[in-house]
Amino acid sequence: MKISSIATNDIEEVEDTPLMRQWREVKSKHQDALVVFRVGDFYELFFEDAKIAASALDIALTKRGKHNDEDIPMCGVPHHSAENYIFSLINKGFRPYLPY
Repeated sequence: MKISSIATNDIEEVEDTPLMRQWREVKSKHQDALVVFRVGDFYELFFEDAKIAASALDIALTKRGKHNDEDIPMCGVPHHSAENYIFSLINKGFRPYLPY
């Protein structure tokens, strides 16, 4: 199942911050997974991954920056409770990928 709704050619156009460059690289290699990034004290998901995870986990969908003049969807969970959220995603049939 392809998770991301961002076409492969659009991935190269994502805002060029170090975080988005890293996300772009990982997501291009793991399009069938929900890519979960550690950002400070949170584990974050972006774009379609964030929409899917926010809905599945019943957590808030927020935003981070812009892509093609539209907000980048984002959601996250505190690092100290991330294990429970990750297991919940797995139990609901999703494949989370934590790059580190």
